[in-house]
Amino acid sequence: MLKHGKHEGTRVFITGATGFVGGALARVLAWQGAEVHALARANADRSALNDVPITWHEGDVTRPDSLNGELAKATRIIHAAGRLGEAGVPETTYRQINVEGTRNVLEAALKAGSKTRVLHVSSAGVLGRTSREPATEERPYAPNNPYERSKVAAERVALDYAAKGLPVVVARPGLIYGPGDHHVLKLFRAIRDERFFYIAGGQRLCHPTYIDDVVAGLLACLDNGRLGETYHFTGPRPVTFRELAETIALTLGVRRPWLNLPGWPVLAGASCLEAVGRIAKWRPPLSRNGVDFFRADRVFSWRKAQAELDYTPAHDLATGIGLTVTWYQRNGLL
Repeated sequence: MLKHGKHEGTRVFITGATGFVGGALARVLAWQGAEVHALARANADRSALNDVPITWHEGDVTRPDSLNGELAKATRIIHAAGRLGEAGVPETTYRQINVEGTRNVLEAALKAGSKTRVLHVSSAGVLGRTSREPATEERPYAPNNPYERSKVAAERVALDYAAKGLPVVVARPGLIYGPGDHHVLKLFRAIRDERFFYIAGGQRLCHPTYIDDVVAGLLACLDNGRLGETYHFTGPRPVTFRELAETIALTLGVRRPWLNLPGWPVLAGASCLEAVGRIAKWRPPLSRNGVDFFRADRVFSWRKAQAELDYTPAHDLATGIGLTVTWYQRNGLL
């Protein structure tokens, strides 16, 4: 359990606080007594954190001039800003935000002479597809799409700065879900509306990770991770997409998904939808990267984090899905 008062007196600077993970970190750190400062664009929606004592600083990770000053005052820095994987986003956009944004934040910290610890929030997706055996942090990079390639490049930037002497630790969360998320919400809605279908029987493995477990792991990494090291943070066990979908359906009280389609026709259909989307300036409901996600195993070992940081995920799938559905329904999202 995260302890109240654990970060009392700590001044934390967070990028990406208006996002799912960054916002959850900001909320817990404030509850634990930290003085939380956060970077946000002028037009960013900060309403989810209206009840959290945060000092906001207007800026953007792609604008180096907006990063000067505050980083030198922090005793902890969390870089959680980034662009999530979505259909139709140009690779140049991912590189500008995820790669150059990371470089800008870490360069500002280095120039400030900051000796404070820096947590770079990466993604287990840098390893791409895995076998059915959980992949460790030593597995070579194997990105499969523009988003994953940008996260690899960003992680390399972070490790380069660690080699320069900046006290950087890298965290790789798995597939994150939970209260506050609007990305995986699409999956819950598709299952509720009986629009979700299996690809190749839904037997591929994913590694769902409840947000509270992610926050606990990231804060342990921020405080105690070995500098220049990388740590995975995932849920207790990998599950098949069929088990994930059926658990969501059972919790929602709807019919379990039943339609099963072979991969290649779905991939061809997604390719056509993407082509139409490019012409019509429209975001397709299905993308090739989305199809690929359901056609491959992606499982990761959290044993290094357990051994070095005492990390053990506390939320099994049924518990986490139950808490998530309750929050969605309470907030009128499902």
